[in-house]
Amino acid sequence: MAFLTKLSKISPLARVCLSRCMSHVPENTVYGGPTPQTADRRVTLNQLKQKYKKGEPITVVTAYDYPSAVHLDIAGIDICLVGDSASMVVHGHDTTLPISLEEMLVHCRAVARGAKRPLLVGDLPFGTYETSTSQAVDTAVKVLREGGMDAIKLEGGSPSRITAAKAIVEAGIAVIGHVGLTPQAISVLGGFRPQGKNVSSAIKVVETAMALQEAGCFSVVLECVPAPVAAAATSALRIPTIGIGAGPFCSGQVLVYHDLLGMLQHPHHAKVTPKFCKQYACVVDVIKKALSEYKEEVNNGSFPGPSHTPYKMNPDDVNGFFNELEKLGLNKAASAATAAAEKMNTAQRQDTETSQK
Repeated sequence: MAFLTKLSKISPLARVCLSRCMSHVPENTVYGGPTPQTADRRVTLNQLKQKYKKGEPITVVTAYDYPSAVHLDIAGIDICLVGDSASMVVHGHDTTLPISLEEMLVHCRAVARGAKRPLLVGDLPFGTYETSTSQAVDTAVKVLREGGMDAIKLEGGSPSRITAAKAIVEAGIAVIGHVGLTPQAISVLGGFRPQGKNVSSAIKVVETAMALQEAGCFSVVLECVPAPVAAAATSALRIPTIGIGAGPFCSGQVLVYHDLLGMLQHPHHAKVTPKFCKQYACVVDVIKKALSEYKEEVNNGSFPGPSHTPYKMNPDDVNGFFNELEKLGLNKAASAATAAAEKMNTAQRQDTETSQK
């Protein structure tokens, strides 16, 4: 009761800030009454379950910083995944293995500040959940408590990974499983290779997905498996499947932000741009053009011009500044200031005359 009394005294602005910081906002909360979910509220697991039951596809995109999170938010993406793929597309590594938990938490916090609507899911990086169930739970707790996420994702379907998923769910944390190509296991898989291409491998994908479902996962990512395998897994499960390079028969799809926008076209990055990805834009061309134009205008002196030099001094202040500089013995600086003022005034007049023609 004391808590409720204190809460009632919080200003409306503080209450808004408090609700923003608490990303785990359930529908029909006992504290707030049966307020219906609105478009600007966080997507909940219940909403995703309803979409799944209705056969409505679930959209997932990765994000690694505040701007990309804002973009996903504006687009109305259902799930924002802070993926360990940041190791490759942000940090420039060849695999997902090098990224640390501390680095992932930095990405998570930045994304949490930008994405107010999507369900936020953070990847557990390699080496942070394999040792024991207690390690797995501790890492998952950090991703939620320190990273601001709503759920976690972990890779693989070995008995230890399934046990870890079950322990995390039992600790009260929502989990997405991940089977098929699991990038953290490339040492065992022999590289980034598709899975499920023969009978035994295909059956293993389906059985692993089912085991993760039984462990309590609310969804399973199917990566780089043939479409019939993804269709079979989707049919066998009672939870959504999220496909990436797995064909059109999953409950939803996920792509990496940089891949779908066509941001990494430099030859160094060609090897980390998957062939299953559709590029919905070629942002790299726009970026390259903008940077080249900027460089050219700086070199030829056209930037910054009058319209991008907005801060001015009136003539009296320019003269006063000149006099004070001379008193300090800075004659050269005084002359430079006067010449700059005259040059900017001339350029401003020319701009005005040009715009009036």
